[in-house]
Amino acid sequence: MEYTDEKTENNFDIKITITRATNMHGKKAGNVLSFLRMDLNGGMLGESEKRTVDPTAEYIEYDFTRTFPCCNEVLSLSDIPHKPVIVTLTEVVPEKKKVEAKSIVLGQAVIDLLPLLQGECSFSSTVVLHATHAAPEKGSTPAPVTKHPTLDVCVSASAPLLTEEQLSTSNLMKVSLETAYSLPDTFNQSFGPTAPQYICTAVMEVPCTAEKDQLLLFSEGQLKAGGHREDNGRQRKRPHHAHLAPGNHFLPGPFFHTQPIDQEDGELTSLEDREFRNEAETLLNRVSWDTEMPCFLDAEGVTRLRQKITESRFWPLEIMKSTIANEKSGATSKLQADEDPHIPCHGVAFIDMGRLLYPGVTHIRGAYSIQPYSSTLLLNKTRRNISLLKEHLKPGASKDRSGTTTCSAKTNTGKAKDTKGHVKGTGNQSISSVTDLNGSDPIPPDRKAYMDFGTYIIIEITLTNPLIPKTSSEELARRVKALIPPRPLSSGGPNKAERAVLNFHKQVGNVVKHILEQYEELFGTRLKLPNDCNQELMMAQLMGALNVSGRYFAFKEQIKPTVVKFVRDKMQQTDTFTEQQDLHEFVSKLYVDLVDEMHVALNKIYSNGMEDDSPDEIHLSTSHLKHFAREAQLIGDYHVAVQYYQELVVRHPRDPSHKFEWGNLYMQTGDYMKAKMCFHDAVAVQQSHQPSLMMCGVLAAMFNDFEQAETFLERATSIEPPSLVAWTLLGLVQDSQNKSILAERAFLEAKSLLKAKEASNQTHKAEESDVDEENEKQKGQEEEKTIPPTSHSPNMKQSDTETGDTVHSDPKEKVISKSIYTETLEFLLHNYALEMAEHALSKELSSKGNHSFHLACVQLLRAEYCSAIVTLREALLRVEPVADMWALDGHCHYLCGSFAEAQGSYERSLDFPEQPSDTHLVLLRLGSIYLQEEKFEQAKVTYLQACEKSPSCLTWLGLGISCYRGHGRAGAYPSCHRAGGGVHPELLEELWIAEEALTEANHLNNQNAEVWAYLALICLRRRLRTPPNQSRGGIGPKALPETSPVDGTRAFRRPHRGAPTTGHPAGAAGTQCQLPSQLSPLSPHANSGREAGYTLNWSPANRRAHKQITVRTQIHIQFKIFS
Repeated sequence: MEYTDEKTENNFDIKITITRATNMHGKKAGNVLSFLRMDLNGGMLGESEKRTVDPTAEYIEYDFTRTFPCCNEVLSLSDIPHKPVIVTLTEVVPEKKKVEAKSIVLGQAVIDLLPLLQGECSFSSTVVLHATHAAPEKGSTPAPVTKHPTLDVCVSASAPLLTEEQLSTSNLMKVSLETAYSLPDTFNQSFGPTAPQYICTAVMEVPCTAEKDQLLLFSEGQLKAGGHREDNGRQRKRPHHAHLAPGNHFLPGPFFHTQPIDQEDGELTSLEDREFRNEAETLLNRVSWDTEMPCFLDAEGVTRLRQKITESRFWPLEIMKSTIANEKSGATSKLQADEDPHIPCHGVAFIDMGRLLYPGVTHIRGAYSIQPYSSTLLLNKTRRNISLLKEHLKPGASKDRSGTTTCSAKTNTGKAKDTKGHVKGTGNQSISSVTDLNGSDPIPPDRKAYMDFGTYIIIEITLTNPLIPKTSSEELARRVKALIPPRPLSSGGPNKAERAVLNFHKQVGNVVKHILEQYEELFGTRLKLPNDCNQELMMAQLMGALNVSGRYFAFKEQIKPTVVKFVRDKMQQTDTFTEQQDLHEFVSKLYVDLVDEMHVALNKIYSNGMEDDSPDEIHLSTSHLKHFAREAQLIGDYHVAVQYYQELVVRHPRDPSHKFEWGNLYMQTGDYMKAKMCFHDAVAVQQSHQPSLMMCGVLAAMFNDFEQAETFLERATSIEPPSLVAWTLLGLVQDSQNKSILAERAFLEAKSLLKAKEASNQTHKAEESDVDEENEKQKGQEEEKTIPPTSHSPNMKQSDTETGDTVHSDPKEKVISKSIYTETLEFLLHNYALEMAEHALSKELSSKGNHSFHLACVQLLRAEYCSAIVTLREALLRVEPVADMWALDGHCHYLCGSFAEAQGSYERSLDFPEQPSDTHLVLLRLGSIYLQEEKFEQAKVTYLQACEKSPSCLTWLGLGISCYRGHGRAGAYPSCHRAGGGVHPELLEELWIAEEALTEANHLNNQNAEVWAYLALICLRRRLRTPPNQSRGGIGPKALPETSPVDGTRAFRRPHRGAPTTGHPAGAAGTQCQLPSQLSPLSPHANSGREAGYTLNWSPANRRAHKQITVRTQIHIQFKIFS
């Protein structure tokens, strides 16, 4: 066949020009007469003119140009990747006795046209002329020759073969078949001097268009002896070898590189398989192809490839063995039409193509087991029962199948339409024929050997463009920004809340200035008042003058806008109140805050220029506020927790973690809309806050908005450092939508992160153990120098042996199995995302390991306390318990009301060297149980331990109650009062400790009514001069019953099951805990308490200095006016 220069319509012309040849050498000395011949796909394009080469010249000009049409259809385009242009250099040697000259082929070169499919219209290259008689070294690249002859080539097309759109939607797939290992004995018998030479053939089919499939035929697998590994960095071979010189068998660029087994994508990657693979790839015989097969897919072919992988992710790669003689003669391919051809050593490997649907993935490589061919197995795995090899070997197959690739009709390799018809049409069945789909195929021994020997094959598939593009982190950030616009950065000055407070201080200063002016007009500028001066009379005169002059009304009007801004910006209250009780509580809190800020402003005014050597006022740090908020959340005091979170957000408006914890609170209460607002606010503050993005995704999935859920979670996975929990959550969301391949990819990413984390932890532990061993050796050497050796008694040895036997007699499993689902469960349970936690738990329950602990955690959140107790009891019998398990068991019993069992579980959890993760809650609840059972000494120790680890108002309150009630009850001391009426010294000491503990509790929270109540009782006990109603005033007029002091003392001696220290959930607190809602700072008692300044019961470390007391006396009149 010879191509013509005719140009047809809708064709593109490809022009190849060979300008010169360098380093030319003939067979004989002297001038060389030569010409070039150009072939493509078995047809000749043309020959150049004969040129004479002077041996002394460095190059020869050929200027040989050929142009041929390339139809812009896939059939022609699909030939370009694997059918290069072959250029042959021939020398013409004249014979003296013959008329015709003798032609000798000097070399052969290959011109790849692949760049034309990659968007280039023209390119230049220098190709090497390889000698046709030289054979490359076996299994390696032929050694380079100095001054190899080369050709300078220019290739151009009349127009781009692919438009920009076609280039972006098309794809180039490269399938590289490497080596098959662990061959059966039938292959090993092929080695020997008298054994026939065998080759192995493998076939695989891929779609190239919407209607056609392309058969990839690897027909030159060579048997190789073992004893060594395959060379790393060996070159890949071209698919066509028949018409190529040995030097042109190899592709110039790509190489094979070894890859760690744990990074492969196929099968046989477990630890158990690695030893087998190492032995097979080193010692045993193998079949080597090392061939790369490129194939072009247009846009419709890419779509069909994606669709076929979605329908069946396992694609068959069939393999057979045949002799070289039969292969050349075609004996195996010329069978009778009415026979079902029996293929020797017919095996099939199922390539998992699902990973190519992972976003951004363009490469898969792995080892796949070869199994005996069975049409039933083929149908079950790939939904088809037609063998590619059988179709290829039958008579009447496509003539193009003589090469390595061809296009076949879609119907030839489609799904089996009628199994019974197929069986009927095959005529006489051989041993390898299909019997029935419901049964199984008889497996010949030559096929079954694949299974016995564990034969596997390594294959690599590469795409130029991913089938599923990976969304960039910038695009994900843009999508999140569109959903949640970022909050603009505030200016460098104070924020709104701070400006509101500063404006209020400024207005207070203006009011003080005008009051002093009115005071000086009435009473002059005297610094000291006369002894007979009546302050009440002076105040009445001052108030009258302010009213007459109109200044009092002006004060009120001036301060109103400031108070409005204070309410809106500092207290963040913008909604109207629908309930009168809510309005009353808010006004009370507003009054308290305004009076506190007024004190701050007055102290700034009157302490100007004075040295303050006393400590400042109690100012809770951020860590204190977070701890108190979490504590209130755990014990069910959600209203107080909200106040703490509000304070944190006001203090740190640019910190997203406080908004996130606030949203966690609303997740616990089940107010998902408010939780969503908090998480969105956190993302608005910081667009890359991973926990908030994950919870936004969880809530979006709960509301069935899966598109937004995937956007948030994908954005969370793109943030450094990578989050194991984010990947797992993304997989769970995709799994709930039946996106199995995408979910699998997310879980694999999470598992790789978990594996890296465990490896890092093991390395860290190994380093610590080495340091500990060195320290122990040093200590042992020092002890040997100082302490003489002593002999051990037989009893001691026997005891040690018995103890060791006891320890190792009943081994137990580890309590908590670490996996990606358990890590995610901990995050979800911490954030009270119960629905998603149940989904993660279902995945964990389907895997191996002990899941009782996490199952009990989920049951606890469901309020299924009895079921959680049963689950934990069963787990404690089978596994080695830890502190968290006993703590969880204690929580379940506590919430059920079984305080005795809860006490035992709490005590056991605290006995472990590693304390429970929620030690604070355990100590609070354990202390409340001790108080209820009147075990005051144990309660005191428990609360003191809590005060040392994580002090709070509740821990100090519990300690104070333990001290007060433990030694204040009747019979605690033989004589509580002395004859002269004094109190017993030991009782006074306990009361002093109780007072100090309650004072510390008051410092941390001065709005706890129970603290004020016990302070009042201590004042009554100690018979202080301060009237008890001053301390009672801090509680409010309705907080304590209007009874005698004795009756009030008796009332607070009763067990407080509803005290904050008990940690009951919301609604479980007793009547004496519902005091904050009754607190009314506007009452006269509250006002009198503020006037007293709490100097009587305040600890010395936080009392006002003497100058501050003087200042308070000087501004007594102004304070009365503001109050």
